[in-house]
Amino acid sequence: MNKTVFLNRTTPPHIATLVVIAGLSALNMNLILPSLPGIATYYQADYALVQLAVSGYLAVTALLQLIIGPLSDRYGRRPVMVASLAVFLIATALTPFAPNIEVFLAIRMLQAAVVSGMVLSRAIVRDIVGPDQAASMIGYVTMGMTLAPMIGPALGGIMEELFGWQSVFALLFLFGLVAFFLLLTDLGETNRNRSPSMLKQFGAYPELIRSRRFWGYSLTATFASGSFFSFLGGGPFVATRILGMEPSELGLYFVFLALGYMAGNFLSGRFASRLGINRMMVTGCIIATLGMALSLALFLVGLWHPLSFFAPMLLVGLGNGITLPSANAGIVSVRPHLAGSASGLGGAMMIGGGAGLSALSGAILSAETGPYPLIIVMLISSIFSVFATLYVIRVEAGLADDARIEGA
Repeated sequence: MNKTVFLNRTTPPHIATLVVIAGLSALNMNLILPSLPGIATYYQADYALVQLAVSGYLAVTALLQLIIGPLSDRYGRRPVMVASLAVFLIATALTPFAPNIEVFLAIRMLQAAVVSGMVLSRAIVRDIVGPDQAASMIGYVTMGMTLAPMIGPALGGIMEELFGWQSVFALLFLFGLVAFFLLLTDLGETNRNRSPSMLKQFGAYPELIRSRRFWGYSLTATFASGSFFSFLGGGPFVATRILGMEPSELGLYFVFLALGYMAGNFLSGRFASRLGINRMMVTGCIIATLGMALSLALFLVGLWHPLSFFAPMLLVGLGNGITLPSANAGIVSVRPHLAGSASGLGGAMMIGGGAGLSALSGAILSAETGPYPLIIVMLISSIFSVFATLYVIRVEAGLADDARIEGA
């Protein structure tokens, strides 16, 4: 690999460029969360409809993950990234001027183009370094991305409270300009082996779909992250309309989830190779389930306080941080020669499932129901993640038994 020179497109991109581009995708999801109730009030729309800014956005993101990878394999990383960020900037500039909630949501869906930063930053790493260095470099990019869930809701809540929800999109536009500048000046083309056809990757999907282990790992990731996506969909409503919190308070309390996730990632890095991915997944899923059971118990005994809702989110974040790296490793290891296709399909399933759960959470909540529908959906999703992991373990045990029988 050539030596990296910052802001020089003839050398490999600087790690900071990849962190900013990937982090913008995460920030775009988290920054607006405290503003959802305010947007509902502004447009005089039902919260369940406004919540499509999260669940609908996730659904579009899932679909784009299936397309962006093959597009970049065929036409190169740089042109796909430039086009995607240009669409994001135009959509972000137009969002505050949407005349009604329908137009607002349509423009919000266009913002999903920014997911290319998250998808292609990993592909770029694989382009420029070998497999040993890639794991470390992707780890740094992922760590940078975790800052967005930590600062995004808090920053968005403060902006919404001081200047209104439109200011959140103005801030996103400024962050987008910074990312676009770095993209144009620091990121050259890294894909030196372009695919002759976009259809090649899609042709691998049937083989993956027939794999029971792929389904087990994918469902583990889907249900484990489902509790988090449900929280994104219904958490702002519970916090502001049921617990009476201000948007800035909501943003600060989101830190519980982010801190838990960072701690889980750290533990995963320390112990996954020693304990194995299946044990890590079981442990993480059980921790997240206990977190939601604790939240339900606290409300049932009458402790209606923000900490009863948000403090257990620390355990949900911790559980996800332990589970998801191992589940994702399992997804791409089922068929090593199809790792790219598996990553795209597994990611689409995870985000698509999260979109469904997020929409469900937003639809069934009301001031009369209290927080219980959201907590129960999150608890059930966590329980299902445990069963999905146990399914993987059972399938692998069966494969091991078959191998022993054939060897005997």
